[in-house]
This record gives sequence, C-alpha cells and structure tokens, in this order.
Amino acid sequence: MSQRDVEYSCGSCGYPLNLSSSNRSTSEVGSSYKKSLKKGLISFISVDLSRFTQVDEVSCFPLAWRSYRPKTKLLCRKCGASIGYGYGLSKSNMERETIDVSLENSISYLSDDCLLSIFNKLESESERSAFGLTCKNWFKVRNLGRKSLTFHCSFNPTIDKEHAKCIPKILAHSPCLNRISLAGLTELPESALSTLRMSGSSLKSLSFYCCSGITDDGLAQVAIGCPNLVVVELQSCFNITYVGLGSLSKGCHALKSVNIGSCMGISDQGVSAILSNCSNICTLIITGCRRLSGVGFRGCSSSFCYLEAESCMFSPDGLLDVVSGSGLKYLNLHKLGSSTGLDGLGNLAFAKSLCILNLRMCRYLTDDSVTAIASGCPLLEEWNLAVCHGVHLPGWSAIGLYCNKLRVLHVNRCRHICDQSLLALGNGCPRLEVLHINGCAKITNNGLALFTISRPHVNLRVDEVLSIGPSIENLFRLH
Repeated sequence: MSQRDVEYSCGSCGYPLNLSSSNRSTSEVGSSYKKSLKKGLISFISVDLSRFTQVDEVSCFPLAWRSYRPKTKLLCRKCGASIGYGYGLSKSNMERETIDVSLENSISYLSDDCLLSIFNKLESESERSAFGLTCKNWFKVRNLGRKSLTFHCSFNPTIDKEHAKCIPKILAHSPCLNRISLAGLTELPESALSTLRMSGSSLKSLSFYCCSGITDDGLAQVAIGCPNLVVVELQSCFNITYVGLGSLSKGCHALKSVNIGSCMGISDQGVSAILSNCSNICTLIITGCRRLSGVGFRGCSSSFCYLEAESCMFSPDGLLDVVSGSGLKYLNLHKLGSSTGLDGLGNLAFAKSLCILNLRMCRYLTDDSVTAIASGCPLLEEWNLAVCHGVHLPGWSAIGLYCNKLRVLHVNRCRHICDQSLLALGNGCPRLEVLHINGCAKITNNGLALFTISRPHVNLRVDEVLSIGPSIENLFRLH
C-alpha cells in the first residue's frame, strides 16, 4: 500500500471501516464526480461487509428505469451511524459494483486548523489545487493556506489583460500571502492595488518587475497597505520617480532588498530616501539608472553590503559616497561611465570590507586607481578586470603585491597585460586559485608556460564570465 493512501473510519465513533483511498472509484471522473466530491460523497469499488450493518431499502421507482439498481443502506457495525449506500451488493458482484460512502459527517468534524495543517504538508502544486476542489470549506482553507502567488506572463497583451481582471478577486480570497509576483503585467488594475492596501499586512515580498503601468500613486498605496515588506522588485517600472520611492521607504521601514534597475526616472534623491528611511537595507540594484551620480549614498548604514550599479554614471565624489557606509562587500560597476570623464575609481580604496569587485569594461580605470584599490581593500577575494585597457604593468604588479587574499582574477581581453605582468601576478597573490585569461594579445605561450610552472595549482580558464558574486535570485528570496 502506498504511503499516500488514506484509511477511512466512522465519523461518529472512529471504528475502522477497512476502506482505502486506493480502492476509490474514479472510472467516471467528470463533472458529476466533482459534484459528488463537493457534497462529501466518495465512491469505492468494493467494501468489507463485515464492517457494516446492512439495511435494505425499498424503492418506488419503476424497474424499467435503466438507472435503477437495488440499494442497501450501510451502517457502522459498532455504533449504527449511517455511513452510505451500497448498490447491487452480493457475494457474486460485490467486487464489481460501486459503493458510495458519505463522509460528510467525517469532514464536518475536521476543524479549519486541522485542515490547514494537512494542506501545509502537501508538497506539489497539483496536490494543493486538488485539495481546494473537494468542497467549499476546503477551498476556503486552501486560500487561507496559500502563501505565494505568481502571475505567469503570456507575452500576449490581450490575454494578460483578461488575467489581470481576476487578480483583485484572487488577492481578496488569499489574505495570508507573504509573496506576490506580478512580473510582466503591464496593465495592473487599480483595484488590485486597492486590495493590497486592504489586506497586505502579511506580505513580505512583492515583485512589479516590468510592470510599466505602476506609478508613484500606486507605490503610495502599496506603502500604506504593506508595511512589513522586506523585498521589493521594481525593475523597468519606467513611471516610478523619487516621489514613489519616498512614499515606499516611509511606509516600509523593514525593507532589506530593493531592485529599481532600469527605472529611468530615478534620481539620487530617491536612493537617499531608501537608505535613510530603511535602516536594514542591505541589497540595492540600480543597474541602468544613468541619472544617478552616486551622492544619494552619502551616509548609508553599515548594513548596506550589496550594490549592483552596472552601466551607471557615477562622479568621483559619488563613488566616495557609495563606499561611505564601510559595510560594502559586493560591488558591481560593470561598464561604469563617468559624468566628468575622469577616473574616480581610486576612491573605492575606502571600502575596507570589499570582497567581490566587478570593474569589467571600465574605460577610465588607471594604474593609480588599481594600486589604490589593491592596497586599500585587503579582503578582496574576486576581482573582474576584463576588458580594462587602462591597466598596465604597474597596476598588475600592485595586484600581485597587495592582494594576498585574492582567489579569482579575470583579465580577459586586456590589451596591456604581458608576460612580465603575468610573472608579477605569479610571484604574488599567494591564494590565487583561478585565473580567467583569453584574448590577451601580449601574452605569449612561453609566458603562460612559465606561469604554469611557477603556479601549478592555479586553474587557467579561457571562459569569460559576465556576472560574478552571489546569485541575485538568492538575494531576493525570502528565507
């Protein structure tokens, strides 16, 4: 017998009826079968007659009716409570005929807390959906037990618009949600946000990824109704400005992770509002926000440790403000632009806790900045300098001299790394484990051979990695 089989007992006295879910009759699954389930009726292929007292019932229906079958009332042999009916019961055909047993009384004895405990033990989504189809009460319990809601975008605006109309009703019936993802829903109805305002107190994670219809007013409603939010994703919400972020940060002080990447209307004032009003903030994604200079990070707390700022346009003073909180451990400045055309990356030397640094394709990076970072960030473990053409021998030598904890280094397609630079790295960096190197025109086969001889335990890899550090999905997942 499967571990998932259910044994049924009398709802009045608990007497075992020797009925198993594996013996249920599902041969006629359809609309009538679902209706019987809602009424609390379950059909079995066979029955152990020793567990029941039989009472024959006389029917007044004409025998000519095709649907007529002799019916026998089945009572619990121990307490006499009515269990259900058997049709066509006899020793010869009892294994073939269907027996309908009413479990309505048994179901009614189960409290909502008990049903909710059962529901929470179901693992697959199909099992949880089937649970809710049993009856109205179980459907209500399923809604109470639902913790997560994800909208699956079809990339068809017409279909998505129709689906969006159902969201307010679903939210109203699911008051205990702690995570909602409405990613890709470009036309979110205002009624959905109103529902969140009324019943969002349990919500911890909310994703409006690519919801271009979200405005500052919508965020203000979210801030009022969802004060316990910890994770918010607003990437590519083009109508959001510093006003909306101000409302969100004032209403949701528990925020820890915020994604406002590609929000073109965001300014330094919006970033400042998040960092000043949310003291627990630790993760911020501002990729593609080219209006930011970085000054909004001034005075950020020591809990702020993860920043994705790819393709941003920070000023030298802004870079100094980015590291002003002294708690930064991961920093991605891939393809950083400069509003002044000057190299201000040397200011990153003040990030004493920095462990992972991505400076891939930073055009303005110079040897002086590399030296400052290498000497000022003693905890660096991974550094991506791929396609940084401004780094020459002095910069590579500084890395070898100061980066004693560096384990992974990326130098793919760097024009000015040569055999002598590779030798300097080999003579230093005592904990180096992986070196990503390919497309370096000044590196010869002899240079690679000498490096391999001097550092046989370093893994030379030719793949070019675009993203390093912890997974963004993990950072925005509720724990």
